[in-house]
Amino acid sequence: MDTPEPTEPTGLLSRVLGDSARKRGLPPGTAIHIGERKADEVKITVIQYDADGCRTSEDPTLETCARDGETPGTLWINVDGLHQVERIETLGRCFQLHPLTVEDVCNTTQRAKLDVFDDYLYLVVKSQHYRLESHSVEGEQISFVLGKGFLLTFQEQESPLFDDIRRRLRSGKGRIRHRGADYLAYTLLDAVVDHYFTVLEQLGEEIEGVEEEVVAGAGRATVQRLHLLRRELILLRKSIWPLREVVNRLLHQDDSLEWIDPSTTLYLRDLYDHTVQVIETVETYRDLLAGLLDIHLSSLSYRMNEIMKVLTIIAVIFIPLTFIAGVYGMNFDPEASPWNMPELNWYWGYPLVLLLMAGVVAAMLIYFRCKRWL
Repeated sequence: MDTPEPTEPTGLLSRVLGDSARKRGLPPGTAIHIGERKADEVKITVIQYDADGCRTSEDPTLETCARDGETPGTLWINVDGLHQVERIETLGRCFQLHPLTVEDVCNTTQRAKLDVFDDYLYLVVKSQHYRLESHSVEGEQISFVLGKGFLLTFQEQESPLFDDIRRRLRSGKGRIRHRGADYLAYTLLDAVVDHYFTVLEQLGEEIEGVEEEVVAGAGRATVQRLHLLRRELILLRKSIWPLREVVNRLLHQDDSLEWIDPSTTLYLRDLYDHTVQVIETVETYRDLLAGLLDIHLSSLSYRMNEIMKVLTIIAVIFIPLTFIAGVYGMNFDPEASPWNMPELNWYWGYPLVLLLMAGVVAAMLIYFRCKRWL
């Protein structure tokens, strides 16, 4: 299996925190775009629907959007692109959104959360997409403002994530057109959570490839991929854990969440089960990667031990050989020395010493084999 070249990673903390330092010193409620600009232009799409029909318009005036919210049926306004803060503020004034809500919409470093206001709910989630070219996960913040008869969604860029839902609205298939804005919000949240499974499936294929490389003998590039995958799973975990808390709060609603119909609770329970399943899969992948890293370290330790064992055996074998060679290499004169070394004058002395050395080596190898050291 070919190993792709590891890409230069972006700092984990910078991906999590963004450029939040830009808000330093500003009063609360000051809207400023924080994060990467992912869209060239801000695009606003309005869908007005009921059980009888569906009407779609793109880039209408914001005042028209506010008037559409007062007509019967359900109004869904989707905004792609958050860098033009003035348009977000104007839309917020049209629907009487709190300045803190507008500030959070423009700040793309928010964690998943749910804020309850007098006239609406504000919900933030993180959608994740897998980038095949860089083998990394890229997050996008999606904000929901759910009020009586309307739903506002804010995305960092135009994406096909909600295209199937738009087609179902236009075709009248399913139960969306017969339900309110709360069911539409659930459907969009379900699409976000379902996309996590797609990302996890792609990451699972990457992990399987890394696992095969680790078992075969991991190189430097494989170890880098291991660390990159662990970092992407950390980002996924940071996105999905708060989302479970948000869905759980929607599921166990109190009287203040009057925009959530009780019949939608059954669907929210299913959504909660999906978030738990995603979390369990992420944790499983993290444990698997940790196990692969342990296997890699164990294999390195095993290879080092094998090398050390061979070197130790060689050293131990040469110790007696060095002793024998040292004794017979002292070059004492047998006639001048009071201690006679008759072996120095033997005709067969040299080959006998070599045979002695070979015998010592053979005996030691047999001993090592009996002890299962070889």
